Amino acid sequence: MKKSILIQLDTDPIPSVFDRIVAVDSGVEELFSHGGITPDNVVPMVHGAIFTRGSSDLKSTAIFIGGSDIAAGEELFAAVREAFFADKRVSVMLDSNGSNTTAAAAVLCARRHLNLKGAKALVMGGSGPVGFRVCQLLAHEGAEVNLGSRDFRRAEMAIEILKETHPDANVKPFSTTMDGCNEMFHHCDLVIAAGTAGVQLISKDQWDDPERLKVAIDLNAVPPLGIEGISATDDGKTINGVTCYGAFGVGGLKMKIHKAALKALFETNDSLFDAISLYEYGKTIL
Repeated sequence: MKKSILIQLDTDPIPSVFDRIVAVDSGVEELFSHGGITPDNVVPMVHGAIFTRGSSDLKSTAIFIGGSDIAAGEELFAAVREAFFADKRVSVMLDSNGSNTTAAAAVLCARRHLNLKGAKALVMGGSGPVGFRVCQLLAHEGAEVNLGSRDFRRAEMAIEILKETHPDANVKPFSTTMDGCNEMFHHCDLVIAAGTAGVQLISKDQWDDPERLKVAIDLNAVPPLGIEGISATDDGKTINGVTCYGAFGVGGLKMKIHKAALKALFETNDSLFDAISLYEYGKTIL
């Protein structure tokens, strides 16, 4: 069998060190890392991947798309797929900014304790990279989602994009600065904080006596945390009757999904892992 080769295509000028280390720890034998990749310059690289090995050996080559810009990552993912034809293709994983695997892990943590179909969810920072993916996955599961952003128009724009793939999604925008928004979680089953690092979104006083809340997840690991009272290491801890997860609690599952998906890339030459497929794959490895 040929050596496994992972081609890391990063939309940033310098390829992510985090993604490179995870690839090595996942058992990739050869790692080719390239930064500054765009749809305009990626096709020759894809051709290099698909024309150098016979069809039976193409499963030993795979592509990982990363970078800090999820929109740029989506465009690159599409360009890579368009360069394939017939059986000349390799498996591809998209995880810009770690948003797909992190969001998958967060929603899977919530799913352990809550039937998401019809559940009322509140996502703080829903227009950001991870928050948007969380909203997308919750909509995929049939939840009622309140997508929050400091800028109401950004929340509206995020929903417009989300509905391109989930036209029937039950998603409503709100501003995290509007009057009364801090009480919204009393009427939700699930709250996920995915805001800017070091910004507190919910204080301890605001959820001392939650009326309906069942699960609270804070994806911020930088103090002050997004939800006061939840520790970054909480991993299903019960606080005030609410099951709570912190960033590192979710992070363990995120890394498990990331590494397992990288290994799965080399099982066939036609796997495509985006946000939804990574989430569905995560269900199989729990």
